[in-house]
This record gives sequence, C-alpha cells and structure tokens, in this order.
Amino acid sequence: MSGKVYLIGAGPGDFGLLTLRAKELLETADVVVYDALANANYLSLASKDAECIYVGKIADKHALKQHEINALLVAKAREGKRVARLKGGDPYIFGRGGEEAQELLQAGIPFEEVPGISSTIAAPAYAGIPLTHRDFASSVTIVTGHENPDKAKSAINWDALAKSASTLVFVMGMKNLPHIVENLLASGLAPETPAALVYRGTTPRQRSLVATLATLHEEAVKQGFTNPSVIVVGKVCTLHDELDWFEKKPLFGRRIVVTRAREQASTLARTLQDLGAEVVEFPTIRIEPLKDNSALETAVENIAAYKWIVFTSVNGVRFFWQALRKSGRDARALGAARIAAIGPATARALEEHGLFADLVPPKYVAESVVEALEGTDYLKGARVLLPRAARAREVLPECLERAGARVDVVACYETVPEAAPREEILQRILAGDVDCVTFGSSSTVDNFFSLVPEKTMQEHPEVLLAAIGPVTAKTLEAHGLKAGLVPDNFSIPHLVEALTVHYSKE
Repeated sequence: MSGKVYLIGAGPGDFGLLTLRAKELLETADVVVYDALANANYLSLASKDAECIYVGKIADKHALKQHEINALLVAKAREGKRVARLKGGDPYIFGRGGEEAQELLQAGIPFEEVPGISSTIAAPAYAGIPLTHRDFASSVTIVTGHENPDKAKSAINWDALAKSASTLVFVMGMKNLPHIVENLLASGLAPETPAALVYRGTTPRQRSLVATLATLHEEAVKQGFTNPSVIVVGKVCTLHDELDWFEKKPLFGRRIVVTRAREQASTLARTLQDLGAEVVEFPTIRIEPLKDNSALETAVENIAAYKWIVFTSVNGVRFFWQALRKSGRDARALGAARIAAIGPATARALEEHGLFADLVPPKYVAESVVEALEGTDYLKGARVLLPRAARAREVLPECLERAGARVDVVACYETVPEAAPREEILQRILAGDVDCVTFGSSSTVDNFFSLVPEKTMQEHPEVLLAAIGPVTAKTLEAHGLKAGLVPDNFSIPHLVEALTVHYSKE
C-alpha cells in the first residue's frame, strides 16, 4: 500500500510561524525529509521514531540533487510511509515544490501541499515594511534574484518592473544585487527610489537597512549584508523607521544560554525569545525519578502525621503528587497539613492540583522560609515533611530543627548531569557568539563547568553570568567566577526582568 507525501512549508525562521497543520503532520510522520531550515528546532516536533533525512541545498553544496530528492520521496511513500517533506518558507514560492508535486503525481503517489509563510512577506513585515499600503503601493511583484546575469536574454521584464507601481521583492539576490540595481535604473526607475535589505528576517539575527536604489549596493557592502537577505524596492520602505517593531524588542539579538534541565527550560526560553533574544539551550542537568522511592512512599502513607509540608520546587510537587496518586490518594489525604511553597512557580504548581499554599515566603531562600514559619506559631514541636531533590543544601532542615521542628527530609527525585553538546557551546563562546549564560541552580553551575573549562569563561569576561539567587552566585564564586547579575527576587520571571533592565542600560 502506498504512503503519502506532504509538501510542508516551514516558514521563514520564527518558530511560532509554523502552521498548526504543519505541526500536526510533523508529529505523525514516519519520515521527515528536510532542507537547510532557518529554524532546525522544527525537527524536535517529529516523533522520536521518525526517520529524519537531510537533503538541503546551500549554494554549491547539495546533499542530494533535485532528481535524487524526488526519487527519495517516491521510494519512501512506496514503503507505505507518511512522508513530511519540510521546506523553508512556502514550497510553491521558489521552493521547487511544484516540481516535486509533479513527480509524485507521475509516480501515482498521493500528496498534499501545506502552505508556509514565505520570507518574501514575513521578512519585510518583521522589519516594519508593509508590502502594500494605500498611500504607496497597491500591488506586489515577487522576483527571483538568482538569475544568471550572463544570460543572453533575461527572463525578467525589467522595463515592466520599473514602470509598475508595485513594491518589488527579490529573493536569493544578494550575489546579483549590482545587476538588479543596474537593470532597474537602466529601465527608468528613479535612483532615489527607497530600497531596503532584510537579513535573516524573523530570526533574532535579523538586520535591516534602508537606502535609495542607487546607494543600496554600496550600503550593503559597507554594512556586511549577505545572503539570506530579502531585497525590497518601493516607497513602502520609508515606513521602516516608523513601523519597525521586531528589532526594538528589549533583548533583540542577545544570545543567551539556558542551562536548565530540558523539561524546565521551555518557559524561560520562550520568555526570552518573546523579548527578542536568541536562546541557546544547553541543558547541563536532567531531572530523574529515584530508583528507590520507598522513603517517599512511606511518607505518603503517614501523611496525616505532618503539620507542615514544605515544597521547595516545582519538581518536588510533581514527584510528590505522582507518589500520592500511585498510593490511591488525592489532595484530601493532606487533611489538616499546612502547605508552604518556596517561590511563585512552586505555588502555581500546587494550584494545578487544587491546593493553595498557606505560606509563600517573601524571599525564596531557606532563612526566609524559617522566619516566615516562626511567625505562624505553628512550628515549634511540629512535624515537617520536606520533599525535595536527593542532593540539596542542608540549611533549610537545619534551620527548621533549630526552630524546634521535627523534620523528615525525603528525597523524591534527583538531578543528574546531562550530556549537552559541549563543542558547540565552546565554539560559540570562543567566537564571541554568546552574550549571557543563565544559571537556575547550583547544580547547573557545577555541571556547566564539568563541560566548559573555568579558564575559558575567565578569559571571556564579556560573557555575562546571570545567577538566579545568592546561593547560585556563591557556587559560581567557588569556580573562580563572579555573577554579573543576580535579581533581587530569586525567580525566573525576576531573572528575566533583571536581564531586560541590564541590557536596556547598555
């Protein structure tokens, strides 16, 4: 039985611009055949069992020739596979998707085309250039900039382009920019016509410039513009300074390394990306359940004996709740126990299970917890359950015991080193391609320096080291480095806020 091929547009680079249909097909595909994508993170949507095959074509470096790609699509479909053919931008706009569709049709393979957002419209939009505007242009002409300038006769009607009132958009044209400018001027387009370039549009590496048609090539050389850049010609380019929104984001273009565990990193990464940063995920730890969970199971069996349950992290809530559910209980089993949560994220995790914390201390450190608990008159002689990581600071249980409590410290998960891509991060640091490294705990610091030499960071003081709190900052000091940024409140939202303030001052 034949399978089916889906010709999918991956969009211009911004992860959020992938369509819902494309996401659905990637998640259910048996095979993903992909080009050199502007955002390779789309592959993370594929099933772990999916076969991913790279067939990208960049300049003169072709992983496979076009006829070989066509044959591959046919062969995989004939194996009965659902094939996601992932192409940058839109498959039918300079993507050769039409040719692939014809080949599939001739081979009797069913297919669908899933449109993607083309860089021809997205890149100018992210640079504040609307391609149509009632005061400037009522039509758009999209042209390949890849035509060989040595051809005896151009397939492009330059006279028609110059005489039209259309906004002109050229793609894959940086190599031929002088040829494009020369032909437009020779065909009568005014030298002072506004023109623009947008490099890597919709990504944190986007750059844009606005000049006149006559000076565009000179400015491009001066400012180092290369492919992939979209070329825009027309009066709408004058709106760039007024409508430019993307490049004005507070963390735009900042390259920030996130060292949190992969399952925890998404919220921080997404927030940083929304503020314009390029996020480099470098998980140095992994959260895992304990092999022996008997201590936690015993604590759950005796849960009614505790006057206070103190949750120090979202992970503590998660693994505690798993044990509670496994025992056949729910929130009612906690009875009269009072609940303390260190930090708003931990409190929110409890709320997802229908519990509102009785106490969230103003500062998210052990000393603040004890001080707040002592003020409740419910601590002296009380039995306290502390479900937490297998290896953690002893400050909190020691302080609670000094205050008169009987504390049961119960490990419910552990953090283990993650095999992060060491070479990639080292190369980026050495190349000056990292602005900041964020640390959300002492374990992320220790494991980061098990992969990256301390000397490397000492030799690159321009890289800002941001610690979530004073404990994490002290761990940095133990490695011979100083935190350049520690928020006043020790949480991820406050860390992001501190980063935003820091870079706005620069």
